[in-house]
Amino acid sequence: MTKPLDPDMFEGCSTGPAPIRIGDKWTARIIACLREGPRRFSELQVPLRTVTPKVLTESLRAMERDGLVTRTAYAEIPPRVEYALTALGRSLLEPMAAACAWSREHLDELLDARTTYELGADA
Repeated sequence: MTKPLDPDMFEGCSTGPAPIRIGDKWTARIIACLREGPRRFSELQVPLRTVTPKVLTESLRAMERDGLVTRTAYAEIPPRVEYALTALGRSLLEPMAAACAWSREHLDELLDARTTYELGADA
């Protein structure tokens, strides 16, 4: 018999918004793009070509707000802006690599389970 769950097991855990934005569609990809160093907006658009400029801007701003990236504007003509990972943003590289490795190893199983579940739900 298993031990009952502790009713206070989540005591001290935040009930507010999750602190890690990694679950959204673009954050992990932006972090991967910035892994090797600062990039300009136009450079980010190349591998992220399916994201609209508006959504990319919103994502970068949210990541800046969360302390994951810095935005540096250079007083040049034409103006130049670069985005770079902060130490906090870089700290996500290892967990992201682990999640990618898990996905490579288990994605087929996960997709099979979804298919089996959906087929059972249709019955």
